[in-house]
Amino acid sequence: MKASNIGIWITCAAVAWFAWIMMDMGSPMTSSGGSSAILAINTSAEPVLVEFYADWCGPCRSVAPVVEALTLEVAGRAKVIRLDVDEEKTLAAEHGVRSIPTFIAFKNGREVGRQSGAIPKQKMLEMLGL
Repeated sequence: MKASNIGIWITCAAVAWFAWIMMDMGSPMTSSGGSSAILAINTSAEPVLVEFYADWCGPCRSVAPVVEALTLEVAGRAKVIRLDVDEEKTLAAEHGVRSIPTFIAFKNGREVGRQSGAIPKQKMLEMLGL
């Protein structure tokens, strides 16, 4: 690789990263991306709402469509992340999750709100400050 091509490589990498972010905005992150979720929480300029849930949890299943609708509604203004406590036990423990579903709102990497149970969409919006 020539030194004169470094700028091109950096530009291509930046464009690819931006495209990936834009394509990923329309759906909530799920627990398969626990480390990417932490990165989003810590680096996002937008507020972040994290739902800790489990597939076997009845209230979690009932609130899932609400979370999906919220994700589409706040795209570009906030991020919504769903983390399965069975797959992300360490993250759940680090955040003191004792019951599910638990919603935690973050701004600038800091927790600003927490609510347990199947909450309505309006409460989620309030937690995000929207």
